[in-house]
Amino acid sequence: MPKLTDTQSLILTRASARPGNLALPLPEGLHGAAAKMAIGRMIKLGWIEEVEANLRRNEPLWRETGDGHGTTLIATEAGLSALGIDPVVVKTMAGLRDAKPEAIAAAQRPGTKQAQLIAMLQVPEGASISEIAEATGWQHHSIRGAISGSLKKKLGLNVISEQVAGRGRVYRLDAVAECAIR
Repeated sequence: MPKLTDTQSLILTRASARPGNLALPLPEGLHGAAAKMAIGRMIKLGWIEEVEANLRRNEPLWRETGDGHGTTLIATEAGLSALGIDPVVVKTMAGLRDAKPEAIAAAQRPGTKQAQLIAMLQVPEGASISEIAEATGWQHHSIRGAISGSLKKKLGLNVISEQVAGRGRVYRLDAVAECAIR
């Protein structure tokens, strides 16, 4: 994989901290032909993707399509992975175009216990409180608080729980919510 230039790294880092991984606005001083070249190269490498802009949310436009619509730029999983952001976190953040910026920034730190919690809940069989406590070292009440506060309220993830014989209460990300995350 090609090494990131300073400009590419700056664009992707800023995109990783924005809702929905929006790559716009570009860094100050990057415009015209230089911006087109940098973005064109990043699109070719698969690090940035051009998608239809949601004008109702006032998403910044990269270009107008001529039919009253426009496109914007978002960082892809490959682009964020090139930065070294944990792939589990990348998948989770991809579906959060409406989330609060501070929630997104907190969830993106690679190697955190929150990223580990999300990874455990993404597997089809889910995880019990005891299994999560063993993996993270958290107390049971802290785990329940992270699920209800951080994951459900701040990040808007749909976490479901069910009683499973032999394991107790098991938590997992809803399959519908998981599809939206990807």
